[in-house]
Amino acid sequence: MPPQSAHLKGIKIVIVGAGSVGVTTAYALLLEGLASDIVLIDIDQNRAMGEVMDLSHAAHFAQARVRVGDYEDCAGAAAVVITAGVNQKPGQTRMDLVKTNYALFQDIVPRIAKNAPDTILVVATNPVDVLTHAAHKLSGFPVERVIGSGTAMDTTRFRHELGRYFGVHPRNVHAIIIGEHGDTQLPVWSLATISGMRLKDYCAQAGHPYNEEELEACARRTKEAAYEIIQRKGKTNYGVASVLVHVLEPIITDSDAIMTVSRVGTYAGVQDVAVSMPCKLNRRGAYQDVPLLLNEKEQDLLKKSALSIKKVIDSV
Repeated sequence: MPPQSAHLKGIKIVIVGAGSVGVTTAYALLLEGLASDIVLIDIDQNRAMGEVMDLSHAAHFAQARVRVGDYEDCAGAAAVVITAGVNQKPGQTRMDLVKTNYALFQDIVPRIAKNAPDTILVVATNPVDVLTHAAHKLSGFPVERVIGSGTAMDTTRFRHELGRYFGVHPRNVHAIIIGEHGDTQLPVWSLATISGMRLKDYCAQAGHPYNEEELEACARRTKEAAYEIIQRKGKTNYGVASVLVHVLEPIITDSDAIMTVSRVGTYAGVQDVAVSMPCKLNRRGAYQDVPLLLNEKEQDLLKKSALSIKKVIDSV
């Protein structure tokens, strides 16, 4: 039994969408022992039942129940994760999916809110920032209880790239991506550190070359990673599922973890828009307690990112 299971009896997590991301998230939840009741909701109930039958064999070792449900089963859920929607295809941007997936949210979000008025919504469907805003409006939930996975995935990819460049484990790299989960995302170079030192200082102390072109290449590969993965295998699922579980963990355990997630607010003077910034996550939702000390260039890029999302929000 995973070590946390004994403390998390009665925790229900609902996943709307039994596609690759939803099912991989359910599997990761099982392995982490974060929930005792995992419910899959999908329009294709036969497919969902097949996934549940398969997952139940893993649940045998994890001491959890996995089942197919409907929106009434959202009642009492600690969180409802929305992964349903049309997937990004090779050559598409995340924003290309907006109209189809927005229409889907118009159907499913009010049904979730009706049956689980106190739950926390975690949005993974792309374009995630636009749909996080949509979920907030359609649910009527306060902003802290509607959380988009946002740039948590990009931040993970960024630390992976920087870790490879500097030859250290990604967990020892403290660097974040903020703004849009998409083409206008921005790395916060001014606050990036390793061993408590800014990157230039770390390089000087460690005898490692500091090459701005190489670092920019790390950021570029971060931004383009999903496109390359989709071109090669048609989808992304493992990385985003692991990020979703790490978003859910502080919500379930009330552990005040800080992650870069998307939330509706005002950013760089742009009002009523969802972009990713570091937020404190706990059982009450996501809170932006400490503003980032961005330099002037980063503030300008954040505003550009927020305006690009706002333009799409206003068009749907």
